[in-house]
Order: sequence, then C-alpha cells, then structure tokens
Amino acid sequence: MRRFAIFVFAAALSCSAFAGEKKAPQPYALIFGTVYGPDDHVAQGVPVVIRRTDNKKQHWELASDSHGEFAQRVPAGKADYVVEPRLKDKQLIDKVRVKVHIENEERHDIAVHLNGQQKAEKK
Repeated sequence: MRRFAIFVFAAALSCSAFAGEKKAPQPYALIFGTVYGPDDHVAQGVPVVIRRTDNKKQHWELASDSHGEFAQRVPAGKADYVVEPRLKDKQLIDKVRVKVHIENEERHDIAVHLNGQQKAEKK
C-alpha cells in the first residue's frame, strides 16, 4: 500500500510540473477599429472580417461591441491585412474596405465608415 501511495504522489508531482509550465508569450500586433454608421454615430453589432491581402479567405470574424469597437491580435511581422464589414449590399464592400500594413509588434487604430469613407491612423 505504501508503494502505491508513493507512486500516486510522484505521478501527481510530475503532472503538476507539466501543468505549471507556461509558454513564452508570442509577439503580436493589434488591429483596433471603430465602426461608424452613415450618421457618423458608432455602429453596434456590425460583423467585421479580417484577412491577409494575399489570402482570399477570411481569417478572423468578429463584431463591433456596444461602443462600435473591435480588436484583433494578428501575428507580428511584415504583412498586409484587409478589414471589411460583412454587408448585405455587395456594392458597398469595395468602398468600405480598409487596408492595414503591419511591420512588427504594433497597434493600428482604424475607423470603418459604413457610408464608404475610410480613415486609418497609427498610434
């Protein structure tokens, strides 16, 4: 019985050692945006998709919150991304598309205007 108790205790220690290991945080960049409606007020619940420009398929899909804001971590490193709301009117998609260029670990703040105007600023 004593050998069994020692084995169980040793197994528990080895499992807790693995559970306590944490991976080093991966570097990332942040795309932070605000969606505005045609009346220039923030737009809540607007679906937004983000993809790399060299990829036709979306990689992230999220929705603007109650303040019209959304945020997505993307891998650090040189890359270009396209941020666009998922709209029913397909003619507006080209007008509302916002391009973001990432160099390294950084944050890009963008504004997505559903009336076709777009603005981007870097902080």
